[in-house]
Amino acid sequence: QVQLVESGGGLVQAGGSLRLSCAASGRTFSGWAMGWFRQAPGKERDFVAAINWNGRSTYYTDSVKGRFTISRDNAKNTAYLQMNSLKPGDTAVYYCARDTGSYYADTLTYREDNYAGWGQGLQVTVSS
Repeated sequence: QVQLVESGGGLVQAGGSLRLSCAASGRTFSGWAMGWFRQAPGKERDFVAAINWNGRSTYYTDSVKGRFTISRDNAKNTAYLQMNSLKPGDTAVYYCARDTGSYYADTLTYREDNYAGWGQGLQVTVSS
């Protein structure tokens, strides 16, 4: 079973950048698509980005397109979320998870119920 640990959150000014990491234990990380979600205060958890098993296919929610980049390094069992041009509206707890429906496949989904093995979450705060 894959366990996920996120790192890299923190406080940043608007316009700044952060890179989140999602380190996975277990030998099967490389076959699974991975996703990032976020939950702002008082709101439901929302999809941010997903990446397929080999990194050649990515999918973003509209609000982060052109600003965020999802990537992965299968040799390091780690997925990343590079966040640039951050806005106060990006403030949230960020989570990574494994897409249980996409194993050595190119399909990606925003549906939260497809994901499992959630990490502990990272606080990202963007000040104006």
